[in-house]
Amino acid sequence: MVLCHINSLQVCHRSLRFAVIAITQPGGFSYYTWLMESKQLVTMEGMVMLSKETIRIIKSTVPVLEIHGVNITKRFYQLLFLNHPELLHIFNHANQKQERQQTALANAVYAAAMHIDHLPAILPAVKQIAHKHRSIGIQAEHYPIVGKYLLVAIQDVLGEAATEEIIAAWAEAYKVIADVFIGMEAGMYEQSARQAGGWEGYRDFVVKRKVKESDVISSFYLVPRDGGPLAGFEPGQYVSVKLEIPGEEYTQIRQYSLSDAPGKPYYRISVKREEGHPDRPAGKVSVYLHRQVKEGDILRLSAPGGAFTLNREDPRPVVLISGGVGITPMMSMLNTLADTDPQRPVIFIHTAVNGNMHAMREEVKSLLPKLPHLSVYFCYTRPTDSDKTARVHHHEGYLNLPWMKTVIPTTDAQFYFCGPVSLMKTVYRALKTWGIPAADMHYEFFGPAVSLDDVAEPAGAGG
Repeated sequence: MVLCHINSLQVCHRSLRFAVIAITQPGGFSYYTWLMESKQLVTMEGMVMLSKETIRIIKSTVPVLEIHGVNITKRFYQLLFLNHPELLHIFNHANQKQERQQTALANAVYAAAMHIDHLPAILPAVKQIAHKHRSIGIQAEHYPIVGKYLLVAIQDVLGEAATEEIIAAWAEAYKVIADVFIGMEAGMYEQSARQAGGWEGYRDFVVKRKVKESDVISSFYLVPRDGGPLAGFEPGQYVSVKLEIPGEEYTQIRQYSLSDAPGKPYYRISVKREEGHPDRPAGKVSVYLHRQVKEGDILRLSAPGGAFTLNREDPRPVVLISGGVGITPMMSMLNTLADTDPQRPVIFIHTAVNGNMHAMREEVKSLLPKLPHLSVYFCYTRPTDSDKTARVHHHEGYLNLPWMKTVIPTTDAQFYFCGPVSLMKTVYRALKTWGIPAADMHYEFFGPAVSLDDVAEPAGAGG
């Protein structure tokens, strides 16, 4: 492999088997792996470092993980927090209570076992998780702790079925996968700190403006307290907000999409107030932001990150589909297209419960003169009488493929969607049925990832 026009090269992580190298070139930032024994430089996708016997053993555990995976991860988190309660300052407690984190980890372990003979297949998921880890401050020293209690959890749940052979194989596999995460995250930490306007850890921002966007969503315009420059970001990315809420024992960290285009003198996040329901407690952080945080207050932010980003090089039409607060990354993408690529065809579809819950409607409409090939469609699942009289929406009810076909003129496009899981399942299955290639479908979960191949529920608007 020959690399030309290298601007900078840095070793991000080194182990006995390989070193992860971050290389900055004119086209961007890439990761490569230096294999110690063979002295070869390969892409991260080229890594194969497990023995055939280890791969065979890991593969043999796939059926067991399919059945017992969630019980294993539940036990893992019990052990982890019992022995290391300081990690409760990092993890999202709401996701733990709703068991979304346990399910997401079980799915990740299952996928790793399924693809252990071809780890590049899970690389997109690895990158997505690594971005999240970087944003909340996961460090290399956390990985041995996680590995220790994951293996103990496997033994506790599987009992005698977890033979020494199986535990040894999983220990070896975990070490390889952990090294990939550590190396990738080291590169991300370095990139976040070294980029123009970048920083390490968390930085103080002042709430310059607070704007009510709907009955449940408010926007916060944030500027650096130190008056320094802002790091750039890609439309679709997010920041982590770190809060110490009075009366709460642990620090709270949440991720919020940046909802405006890059290049502004501020970051904007738009937050939905999550009220309590019989099956779900109120969102501590979102309620605090809505009810307690005011203009002039300080919020601590991580540098932007995330793998869900607009492909600005593809000239094909863009289809943006969102529900509720899932509109936030779409607004960043839409505003970016208005600023940088106004001739690109865009179809913007947003679903909400009704007009009172619909955020940023006027902002979207204001972009129509800037984007001559923009088509906008609003869908309300339960429109009010005022909505019906004003005719502000274009479709009543849940999204469905027959209606989508009437407003999306082509399948040769890039599709981006975000919102409640029920909506994402419906959109994913509809696009899949329509024959949209997986490479043209891009989506973001607000919370731990779940499978979109499960049977879809009605496509809830999500506020």
